[in-house]
Amino acid sequence: MGDIRQRNGSVSNNDTDLSVVPYTADDIGVLCHKVDDGDVGEEIELRSRSEVPVDADADAEDRVCVPVCCKRNDPDRDEDEDDEEEDTGANTVQKEKKPACPGLGLLYTLIASVFFSVAALLVKKIEGIHAIEISAIRCFFQMLFVMPAMIYYNTGFLGPRDMRIYLFLRGFLGSNAMILLYYAVLQMPLADATVIVFSNPVFTSLLAWIFLKERCTIWDVVFTMFTLTGVILIARPPFLFGGELSGIEGDYTNHIKGTVAAFAGAIGAACTMVILRKIGKSVHYYLSVWYYAVLGLIECVIVLFILDEWTIPFCGWDRWTLMAIGLLGIAGQTFLTKALQIEKAGPVALMRTMDVVLAFILQFLFLNRKPTWWSLGGALCVISSTSGVAIRKWQQHKK
Repeated sequence: MGDIRQRNGSVSNNDTDLSVVPYTADDIGVLCHKVDDGDVGEEIELRSRSEVPVDADADAEDRVCVPVCCKRNDPDRDEDEDDEEEDTGANTVQKEKKPACPGLGLLYTLIASVFFSVAALLVKKIEGIHAIEISAIRCFFQMLFVMPAMIYYNTGFLGPRDMRIYLFLRGFLGSNAMILLYYAVLQMPLADATVIVFSNPVFTSLLAWIFLKERCTIWDVVFTMFTLTGVILIARPPFLFGGELSGIEGDYTNHIKGTVAAFAGAIGAACTMVILRKIGKSVHYYLSVWYYAVLGLIECVIVLFILDEWTIPFCGWDRWTLMAIGLLGIAGQTFLTKALQIEKAGPVALMRTMDVVLAFILQFLFLNRKPTWWSLGGALCVISSTSGVAIRKWQQHKK
């Protein structure tokens, strides 16, 4: 026999994979008889020698091993035996699965951040339309696009009986968070509103500790303090920073209103995330979005008639802008959902910090507004907190 030095040599013949490996057990002896025309002849003894380390110049005869052959694609072979061999057998040929495209989930997250940031910019650019009306139009388009998908997947329109209360709360709190975000964008600088709303992951950890009994550590308290510091730096209350404040967009009263709305929107978004964790995978995603759109539309229409703020856009450009806001919101949610399906939540949360960066860039390019040092300091505190939460969750998931 020839010299076999590699552990996993293999040959292939059509549908048969043959792997040849050295047998390292003790010496094996086989007694054979030479048969000639039915007569048993002389005995022949075959004996192997276990492979031992030898010098490179030793004869090949001193290195003899018994090959072990394994036929992989035998139709009579049990599938369970195949699985066992693939898991434990080092003597078989394994076929590796191609890994998913690395970074695809992060790319989806980046695209979602771009869509959300552009939608917020369009909300800032539009004039003469109340934030609640903008929210109603977005909910209307979202409902139109989700309905065919629900019919296709046969999810139903009400959901499981024991989950309807959670779906109702998810839709109510989520739509309120959206309305408060749009109101904050109209009342204060775009980047400042985005930074405050983006602080919701920190509050999600605290609410999950309260309602879902998830573990809360000293780091969660530290991240919360950093987040509140960032919000204070952006809001700049007069009793801490004095009466004369620079970099405020419009009246300071509107700035405070926008700050309160953004902070309340962050709390609402955090409550929504806790409810989604509670629901888990027992409800289809489109059903969750359906509740969000329907309840948001009903709420917005009722409030608009109470406030008598329903207005028709002035020109065709404003109407197209409203449609674009709705479509961008749907596209952003779609890409974010796809990202969470193929990537861990920690890296996705880290990539979502691009929302803040894009808000500052779009505000400077399209609104001709430079950020103040106070806003940059607040943004740094909030980004540090949310990134810390994401990294800590990521490490816990790996452990």
